[in-house]
Amino acid sequence: MRRDPGPPILALLPAARSTSATTMDTYYDPADLARFHEIGEHAPELADKFFAWYGAVFEDGALTAREKALVALGVAHAVQCPYCIDAYTQDALSKGSDLEQLTEVAHVAAAIKGGSALVHGVQMRKVAQKLGM
Repeated sequence: MRRDPGPPILALLPAARSTSATTMDTYYDPADLARFHEIGEHAPELADKFFAWYGAVFEDGALTAREKALVALGVAHAVQCPYCIDAYTQDALSKGSDLEQLTEVAHVAAAIKGGSALVHGVQMRKVAQKLGM
């Protein structure tokens, strides 16, 4: 039984972009994004709750849906999810964002991720100092 694909973001995902059944250019098959709803096949109650919550999160609130799409795109870059980068690039563009804004989001994500790696150097220094180095 095919379930409802969930929040509107999932409706943006074109099934027509699938790769050939015999070849795949990347580890992440872009066609798999349109299959996200299948995650609920063996746990429909949990999937329904997730998709309801997920959809509510992206509605206008203190942040607009467009702002939330940009935040989601930044997080997608930080966690390096190609499916999310694909989906939220499309979503942000459909909500009026432009390539300059999307590029800036990618730079913000890179700065946060780089800073996060560097600040953990403090932990390395504490361990080295504790060992008397």
